[in-house]
Amino acid sequence: MAAPRARSPDAGGFIFYLCPALIALSLGLNHAHEITEVPRPRSGCGCGSGSTSRPEAAGSLPEAASDSISLAKQAAVKYSREANVEAQKIAQDHRSHLKPRTNQMVLIPGGVFTMGTDDPEIPQDGEGPARKAHIKQFYMDIYEVTNAEFERFIKATDYITEAETFGDSFVFEGLLSDKVKSSISQAVAAAPWWLPVKEASWKHPEGPDSNITKRMDHPVVHISWHNAVAYCAWADKRLPTEAEWEYACRGGLENRLFPWGNKLHPKDQHYMNIWQGDFPHHNTADDGYANTAPVTSFLPNGYGLYNMAGNVWEWTLDWWTVHHTTDEVENPTGPASGKDKVKKGGSYMCHKSYCYRYRCAARSQNTPDSSASNLGFRCAADHLPDYLK
Repeated sequence: MAAPRARSPDAGGFIFYLCPALIALSLGLNHAHEITEVPRPRSGCGCGSGSTSRPEAAGSLPEAASDSISLAKQAAVKYSREANVEAQKIAQDHRSHLKPRTNQMVLIPGGVFTMGTDDPEIPQDGEGPARKAHIKQFYMDIYEVTNAEFERFIKATDYITEAETFGDSFVFEGLLSDKVKSSISQAVAAAPWWLPVKEASWKHPEGPDSNITKRMDHPVVHISWHNAVAYCAWADKRLPTEAEWEYACRGGLENRLFPWGNKLHPKDQHYMNIWQGDFPHHNTADDGYANTAPVTSFLPNGYGLYNMAGNVWEWTLDWWTVHHTTDEVENPTGPASGKDKVKKGGSYMCHKSYCYRYRCAARSQNTPDSSASNLGFRCAADHLPDYLK
């Protein structure tokens, strides 16, 4: 379902869009928030606002279906042919490049785990109650999808992301150049550190004067749920369900806060890329990163998965709900329909003082067409794709 948008006639047709939960961009708010004028030097723009709905993006999925599986099938119809043809080329490419690929998957064994928690840190997010979930075995990407892997998809399909189609996406103010910031006159009222930036996209994460040349091994960002589903279909994969994602995140551990246990800094070491310091004013980057980190950073969890906490938010297949049964369930897939999609894992912007969502049980949501500079994904699969065997 399209997110509410407001068009600013005084800013050259700049389109700003809001997502429920403030795009939830690691903020965890639960309502759409107004965009308000923010004083900017030399901007000279007092922008009014109206409300329109997002048109369907060129290169995105056809008109949204009522459930996640149907949406994924639509993407598969559009991209699976390319995936089948391209698969062998990808395998050959893997042998011919010096740098190793990061599209590998690992088998996650089936089992039973406690999903959610009876001690929620953010109850309004629907972190509880704790409930037993049976999960059948599946495959999971070892790493978050990188800029390099996403670029292969773009070159093979000429796909256009929704951020590119709409012409803007949200970026954390602290990452922007003075030139870009001086051209922006509006922001999200409840979180003025989020700015809508023209031409921000996966290729230009901080706007037109940025690039990914030295970040090809970093997670791709500014990716909507629709974009992630399309990539997964092309790669003969899919998005993980929320239950699968959380089960994989826990790495075989039960009732632990993080993928490695309950201590934030075991042996005084950093295990993930999150915000250190005073949010949103100063990030000390004690973990080594003030922005995204390479997907191979930090230690893997018990299943061999990297960066399941922090770095970037990761989309899941499920529609969002805060109401869960306490009954024991098998391979849950969430509600049949909804307005928002579940994302997990937190990001490099998360800090305990305002967004304690880098825990395994934590969760947040965005509309399926939302994108931002801390939003990416990784894939799952029922069977290992042939080109990875």
